[in-house]
Amino acid sequence: MASVNKVMLLGRLTADPELRYTPKGTAVCDLRMALNRQYTDPGTGEKKEEATFVDVTAWGRTAETSAQYLKKGREVFVEGRLKTDQWEQDGQKRSKLTVTAENVTFIGGGGGSGGGREYGGEGAEGGGGGQRRGGFQRGAPPARGPQRPNAPPPQQEEPPMEEQPPPDMGGDPPF
Repeated sequence: MASVNKVMLLGRLTADPELRYTPKGTAVCDLRMALNRQYTDPGTGEKKEEATFVDVTAWGRTAETSAQYLKKGREVFVEGRLKTDQWEQDGQKRSKLTVTAENVTFIGGGGGSGGGREYGGEGAEGGGGGQRRGGFQRGAPPARGPQRPNAPPPQQEEPPMEEQPPPDMGGDPPF
């Protein structure tokens, strides 16, 4: 039976992005998002609002660009996949559902540009070449900030086997 693991989220960051690097030099950025839902209570007719908080992890060039341009309160659109993180704490097994970003689109204007910009294409954790997809949707490009002088060069890592299409499909999905 086929399955699909695809998530699309539109919300605001609840904190500044946190950038770090793996021992091999791959950038990893943690984003924390709030997603708001407004609805009318069917029993009372009262309008209500609820918030859902989601942890998102971006890899490679998407991670670096997100950390450089995003700030707390900025609206962002994330496309990715669900992932379960598991660990043990105080002798108890714990787990948490997170999102691994495949594309991150900046919405609205941080710094007055008013544009949205899409980054992504790594596809997997510790993923590959950090290709940017999409490009500008509107507005002027943001100015480049200072580069990381002491950071190790990015490593070209190959995505896990489950991320690569079978050779006989030519990269086309079966649907």
